[in-house]
Amino acid sequence: MRAALDAGADAIYFGADGFNMRSASKGFRTGDFGGIGRLCRSQGARAYLALNSMIYDAEIETIDSVVSSAKMAGLDAVICWDKAVINACMRHDMPFHLSTQASVSNFEAVRFYASLGARMIVLARELTLEQAASITARIDEEKLPVTIECFVHGAMCVAVSGRCFISQELFGRSANRGECLQPCRRSYLITDDEEDHQLEIGTDYVMSPKDLCTVTFLYQLFDAGIGAFKIEGRNRSPEYVSTTTACYRKAIDFIAAHRHEDGFHEAYQAFSTGLEEELAKVYNRGFSNGFYFGRPAGAWTKLHGSEATETKIYVGIVRKYFPKAGVAEILVHSPRGLETGETLTIQGPASGLVTVPDASIHLDEAPVDRVGQGDLFTVKCGRVRKNDKVYVLMKNYGPTVR
Repeated sequence: MRAALDAGADAIYFGADGFNMRSASKGFRTGDFGGIGRLCRSQGARAYLALNSMIYDAEIETIDSVVSSAKMAGLDAVICWDKAVINACMRHDMPFHLSTQASVSNFEAVRFYASLGARMIVLARELTLEQAASITARIDEEKLPVTIECFVHGAMCVAVSGRCFISQELFGRSANRGECLQPCRRSYLITDDEEDHQLEIGTDYVMSPKDLCTVTFLYQLFDAGIGAFKIEGRNRSPEYVSTTTACYRKAIDFIAAHRHEDGFHEAYQAFSTGLEEELAKVYNRGFSNGFYFGRPAGAWTKLHGSEATETKIYVGIVRKYFPKAGVAEILVHSPRGLETGETLTIQGPASGLVTVPDASIHLDEAPVDRVGQGDLFTVKCGRVRKNDKVYVLMKNYGPTVR
């Protein structure tokens, strides 16, 4: 959360324990809502609570209590699609946004959910830019008090709007309850039942789509009247959240500043190409345009795991931070050690993400070329905290599995 805010997010969305689409992750509890709201407001950002799993009868009272807590904490909206959550939001006068799980793909659906009070609607991922523009144009014509949001980056699901049942069928773990074991990300074999011959299905992971990346044509989403851009980033590392947020922040600011100037398209193409290269450094399965220009072709990932061009290697932990000097004291745990000039990234729950490019390291107050396991060295950096984890960023020369 801190990484997203520090990188320039206008809003963050976060899961409540047990009711979001990533049940394996540690969700926030109702007692955290007040602090989250204050943190976001202090940085001029909005806080959206994701209650976007399907809800069972036995959970109705709990959902009502969670929504009531969100309202009292001053959170800005709940992201949902189950009618029980929508009803709870209406009872408590809590603003709500409609999740892409609702698969809104036409203006009639937009009008209906707007009539219930939805202030923002995340369209189905399967729509083209042309279809999205048609919907936003009709919203303007009828002056509906609703904003259209679309995904601009992150993992894509093989199923329509993410409503997949493969994990439920194979493992009894429902994707619609945030329990997906992602069987679609695996390779598969065709088996000949008569003679038991097996063939691998092509060279692709045929149910594992590449990740969505719109940064090179983001201005076209502006032109389509889309009012909010959403990055899929749940269960991702702080460096993923920081890098993706920062890149799209830069893209949005560039478009806002220059879109009406002569030569904008050429300038933006050059600018966004650099951003795409930066995005490729963190976790990804390769990049795709999604459905924005029609049904994607050849948009299946070739590898298991990440195609990131950079990877991080654990170094050690922060032992102390000296705020007046802006220096951290770090204990090296890794046998690999660290060399001067390498890029460090320091991560912690209160620090977010602090990056130290071309680090100059000191041992006993003297500059050194490298430090090894057990050494206690110092480096100048932004504010970090005791026990924050320290990593070195390296070029990645092959796929990683996370």
